[in-house]
Amino acid sequence: MLEIKDSVAVITGGGSGIGLSVAKYWLSQGGKVVIADVVESALDQATEELQGEVATVLCNVTQEEDCARLADTAIEKFGQINLVAPFAGIIKDGLMVAPDRETGKVTKKMLLDDFKAVIDINLTGVFLTVRECAERMINHNCKGLICLVSSTGSLGTAGQINYSSTKAAMSVMPKVITAEFFRRGLADRIRCVAVAPGYVGTPMVKGMNQKALDYIIGQVPIGRLIEPEEVATLVGDLYRNEALAGDVFFIHGGLRLGSKG
Repeated sequence: MLEIKDSVAVITGGGSGIGLSVAKYWLSQGGKVVIADVVESALDQATEELQGEVATVLCNVTQEEDCARLADTAIEKFGQINLVAPFAGIIKDGLMVAPDRETGKVTKKMLLDDFKAVIDINLTGVFLTVRECAERMINHNCKGLICLVSSTGSLGTAGQINYSSTKAAMSVMPKVITAEFFRRGLADRIRCVAVAPGYVGTPMVKGMNQKALDYIIGQVPIGRLIEPEEVATLVGDLYRNEALAGDVFFIHGGLRLGSKG
């Protein structure tokens, strides 16, 4: 079993939402964190909320140099990387093609820019963050966990062909990374898993139209949203338990998506 105390977590999207909750949890267990975000004001606010050993990095995860600087900061500041949590992500929902209800003709379609923006941050950004942090973990003889964030959306949600595609990719990445590390004799030292939340009570979700939010909650068997802190504790449990590797762990309150998402 690994101990969180004195271990170092690198968290993207750490200025808010689940990423910030993971940072708070890590610090509460005696760990150290390097949080990255593309929004400087979010980093400033997070710094005020966090108590413990914290470093912050303004980082655009789609840029190689930013991800390299993030990984280097963790090594320079704390000497190691033990948890990689690339949780930065966005949504730009919309139907791929949207026929008019009356005429049956397509009147709107998903913009290429909206598709690519989600792919760039949710997929390419994860790849770059993991690649740079894994390189430093290997070169500095670190032990720990790469924890990706998938989603129940990976099962296929209407209106999210961009987002669901990235989260489906997160579902296969732990298997690929584990297999690659196994080939190089690293899988006992650096593991990879993914957490797959359902509807999480982040400020963005709680700020939705109340009617839409009530409908969402009505689809969840436990009758409520998942709390960000519950996702954070799951990440901690996955980190501690060294038998868990190469798989996806759902945390969705029993949610099952219907045929129309």
